[in-house]
This record gives sequence, structure tokens and C-alpha cells, in this order.
Amino acid sequence: MKWHSLGEGFTWETQDRIRDEKLVKEAWSLAKTYIKNNEFKLVILDEINIAIKLGYIKSDEIIDFIRDLENKNNNHIVLTGRGAPDSIIKFADLVTEMNLIKHPFKDQGIKAQKCIEF
Repeated sequence: MKWHSLGEGFTWETQDRIRDEKLVKEAWSLAKTYIKNNEFKLVILDEINIAIKLGYIKSDEIIDFIRDLENKNNNHIVLTGRGAPDSIIKFADLVTEMNLIKHPFKDQGIKAQKCIEF
């Protein structure tokens, strides 16, 4: 198992969009190496839908990459984050919608934690 926390936090509060775009591209490049590697059966791209929504990466780039994989069905790729674009939803095998009931930031004043929320 490998765990990477990439980027610098909440991109909707960015102070440097160009740097954020660069970090997303670097994270996507690393993610592709894991997705192509048959040793990894599950790759989770946490909050990538937010990166798509904010224009840091295009959904077509992700879809095209996954569609063109040679090792289809050998691993599972999970894309998380609110506001998944229709193109991702249509392409996905499984789509789940979650509803917020309670949130530590809002309800309990707990601050975001590195490697958990970012």
C-alpha cells in the first residue's frame, strides 16, 4: 500500500492558481503510474472532481486515459469530490451520491488535517 498527499490544501482558497495547476498535473502524472501498474488493485483520486470543476484538469483527459488502458479490469479507480461532471458520471461504472449530515469543520470547529482532508 502507498499513500500520497499531494497539493497544498484547499484549491478554492488559492493564492497561486498557476502553482495549483502545476501541482494537479504532477499529482495526475503520479496517479497514472499507479493506475497502469497491475500491482495496485485500488487507486483513489480523492477530490479530483473538485480539480475538474475548478478547471485544473479536464475530465476528457481522465476519461481518455482510463479508456485507453491496456490492463482494463485489473484495478479499481475511485474518483471522489463533489460536483462530478456529467461526462465522468456517464463514463463511470458506479456512481454514489453522498449527503452531508454532519461535518467536523462546520459542526465541531475541527480544523482540516494534513493527510486526512488534504
